[in-house]
Amino acid sequence: MPVDLVLATAAAQSSGGFDLLGTILWPLKWLVELVLVSWHSLLTLVGFASDSGAAWVLSIVGLVIVVRGALIPLFVKQIKSQRKMMEIAPELRKVQEKYRGKKDQLSREAMSRETMALYKKHGTNPVSGCLPLLVQMPIFFSLFSVLNDVAKHANLSTGGVGLLNAELTAEFYNAKLFGVASLHETLMGAWGQPDGTLTVIILLVLVVLMIASQFFTQLQIISKNLSPEAKTGQAYQMQRIMLYILPLGFIFSGVFFPLGVVMYWFVSNLWTMVQQFLVIRNLPTPGSEAAKAREERLARKGKALDSNGKIISLEKYQAEQARLLEEAERKRAEAPKRQQPVGKQRAKKQAPKQQGSKQQPGKQPAKQTPPPKNESGDQSPATPSA
Repeated sequence: MPVDLVLATAAAQSSGGFDLLGTILWPLKWLVELVLVSWHSLLTLVGFASDSGAAWVLSIVGLVIVVRGALIPLFVKQIKSQRKMMEIAPELRKVQEKYRGKKDQLSREAMSRETMALYKKHGTNPVSGCLPLLVQMPIFFSLFSVLNDVAKHANLSTGGVGLLNAELTAEFYNAKLFGVASLHETLMGAWGQPDGTLTVIILLVLVVLMIASQFFTQLQIISKNLSPEAKTGQAYQMQRIMLYILPLGFIFSGVFFPLGVVMYWFVSNLWTMVQQFLVIRNLPTPGSEAAKAREERLARKGKALDSNGKIISLEKYQAEQARLLEEAERKRAEAPKRQQPVGKQRAKKQAPKQQGSKQQPGKQPAKQTPPPKNESGDQSPATPSA
């Protein structure tokens, strides 16, 4: 999520002006408060104190579980789309090399057609990898708005837009993590305060863990889940650059965001890291190190993957491979042999020979003249005259 945009939104909300984004996201904020309060009610029912930091922190964890669980289909779609884009990168590079330096309109249109045909062939496009992120953006803005507005609503003795009423808002505002760090406190606000040292330490530890989890998540993709062909493209180089740049964005979030928001992001990062690990382990990119490791694990169990990607026994796999090999050999034998092209001059020279060879089978043998007979009536070879 773009940090600068979130910060600008937070500044607009705290200035007392018209909250346009908050009005647009009102339905999502209502759902966020519903989930947050529901988890809080469940935790207090099992024995947690209503105003305790543990109850509200675990409610934030429960909010992460519900939101990220609902986004699993979009996450899987995004991973598959990104994997396909990385796989077709070498083919895209060939198309770009084909039209390199050609600035005319016809060449640009031809390049566009071939690129779109390549996307259609592999069932992907660059936009499909961004759509899941665009869908998640309003949800993340709503989460940030609800958690960030707790301090403002507590000072005004008001509640949120839904079930997070004034009483619950005050409890959330007064709740402290480990009994020392308020969930509404920021690193900038706690810095320099006499009792803010432990809050600063907790926030710094969370920021470091957020950066480490983000780094490890990206590292899983580029180190284990890319084929050798994908590691030669420009997209792979961009992935390596983002591996070191993207986690730095969490430094700003840790400095300016309340502890409750930072806690949500950290737990969400943990979810992403585990989810990414499971996807790479069970749905690896063909030809990648993760795919080879999965095949080795299946082989140790006496299993393998068939042509459709389903797990079958090793005996069935060997039988399938033998059948596929037999079909390939049969198709190769039945395929017509390709004739070599012949030049015009060579074709003219070969034409009389081919015509003569066609007439040869129907040619009548020449009649042989019998030798003359001698006086006794016997045939004898003719004697040359002197």
